[in-house]
Amino acid sequence: MNYKDYYKILGVKKDASAKDIKKAYRKLAAKHHPDKNPDDKLAEEKFKEINEANEVLSDREKREKYDTLGSNWDAYQNTGDDWRDYANQQQNRRNSYSYQGDPSDFFGQGAQEGDDFSSFFETFFGAGGQGARGQRAANSGGDTKAEMPITLLEAYQGSKRTFEIHNKNLRITIKPGSYDGLQLKIKGKGQQSANGGHRGDLYIILRVQQDPQFERKGDNLIYNATVDLYTALLGGKIEVPTLSGSVKVNIPKGSETGKTLRLKGKGMPKYSKPSTYGDLLVKLTISMPLKKNKIYLKNYKV
Repeated sequence: MNYKDYYKILGVKKDASAKDIKKAYRKLAAKHHPDKNPDDKLAEEKFKEINEANEVLSDREKREKYDTLGSNWDAYQNTGDDWRDYANQQQNRRNSYSYQGDPSDFFGQGAQEGDDFSSFFETFFGAGGQGARGQRAANSGGDTKAEMPITLLEAYQGSKRTFEIHNKNLRITIKPGSYDGLQLKIKGKGQQSANGGHRGDLYIILRVQQDPQFERKGDNLIYNATVDLYTALLGGKIEVPTLSGSVKVNIPKGSETGKTLRLKGKGMPKYSKPSTYGDLLVKLTISMPLKKNKIYLKNYKV
């Protein structure tokens, strides 16, 4: 896979602070979020790319590994070995193991248009997978593990990915309600044993990326809504986004900052029961008017 410059993707310098990275990510993620760009494939791909860059640069250890390994990050980032030793070895040998070619050469011509071939899948086809040590086993190959980033929307709706491994097309299904850390086991698609025995298994670990609008807590989602002072004091309606479309929500008279409204069934689908949904918790923040536009409400009784 081609090396991705995550700093360039987020539009920050290489010495950017964690705060700068977070700020840049939120700005770009909000701009390219699928809810704001319906049926826009380019915006959807950009959103995934932004999430992938943030997932690496916002994690101190992953960022250090990315900065140190450079283009070799793609080939080595999911291994269980000491990556610092690896980096030192590569510096001494002056070798490069990054893939700089057409992705179709890597995955085969059976891949479908629109499928996401992230650099995270590179470990499926090389010796960099976590199951490399298992190749020493006498009768079976070692297991291979690799992480796959998905968006919160993909976890909500479900998704499908297609790629080629061991000269065979493989299509995996991400079920609605999938969660961070979920392992998808694909039997017999891991490392080949040294003596030609059975292959180990392939484990795909899902990593749900941060969403600029919603925070996930189990099967529930949390959304922070800003309400103007008039609506908070006198009651009214506001529009609240959900992963299935916007809804109108009643704001009770006399609401205060910190009040939480529960929208039943507007959260995430339960993984084991996809027809059952969690709730959306709407946390209110009351915005106060500016001094120059000061509003006197002393004649209103709440």
